[in-house]
Amino acid sequence: MQIKGSTEVYGIIGNPVAHSLSPIMHNSGFEALGLNKVYVAFPATNAEKAIAGCRALGVHGLSVTIPHKEKILAFVDSIDPMAEKIGAVNTLVFQEDKKIHGLNTDWIGANRALAEKLELRDKRILLLGAGGSARAIGFGLLEAGARLILASRTESKVKALAEKLKCEWIHLDEIETVEADGLINATSVGMKPIENASLVQANSLKNFPIVMDIVYAPLETRLLREAKSAGCEIINGLSMLLYQGVAQFEAWTGQDAPVEVMHAALMKAITK
Repeated sequence: MQIKGSTEVYGIIGNPVAHSLSPIMHNSGFEALGLNKVYVAFPATNAEKAIAGCRALGVHGLSVTIPHKEKILAFVDSIDPMAEKIGAVNTLVFQEDKKIHGLNTDWIGANRALAEKLELRDKRILLLGAGGSARAIGFGLLEAGARLILASRTESKVKALAEKLKCEWIHLDEIETVEADGLINATSVGMKPIENASLVQANSLKNFPIVMDIVYAPLETRLLREAKSAGCEIINGLSMLLYQGVAQFEAWTGQDAPVEVMHAALMKAITK
């Protein structure tokens, strides 16, 4: 696509963002639908200044990543109820009056990835982690009617999140005593450069028919390799990344996202 004076600009703010696959994903979608839009990465250490600059320059929409997902709440004019409940925003829609609406699509991405394998209502899910990703996924699972158990490396954090989510929690060393319909790793364990790490003992994985990891680099983490060996169905982190991006794309454009095109672009980028 040739960038023109009338091209609408979208992007991602965070620090760091050079590694982000979002530009590849969204630009492939814009091109597939013939939209006069472009998506770029904006390294930003100051959320307030970044938002003010984007508003002044007429940016139409933003993805928000670490470390700004919670800070950004102070600078939006309106917020989606689920984003407010989660306490974090990963998507900004700049409206015609230059007001900014905040959304969270992380929970949508996780739910949609899981829903390809599992009907979530009344299912028991063990969620590993107590950070921002776990919080978004946890609220999303509850919204879908799932029953939640939390486990984390830090007891104080998991207890605090369990209180917010009104769900049970366990210590990591109790995982082998749990049976559930699914297990989700919502931590960075397994991501490069610690790709040989896992929070779950391999012999415990047989208790979880479906295992999902939000890590996508590497695409197949140690957790997923061992889960596959244990006979589990697995869901890699690219699925959540794709579907949260699809929800962003549709919020910005009002059109159905070209999901297959966006998935193919992500796969090409991550496997080359």
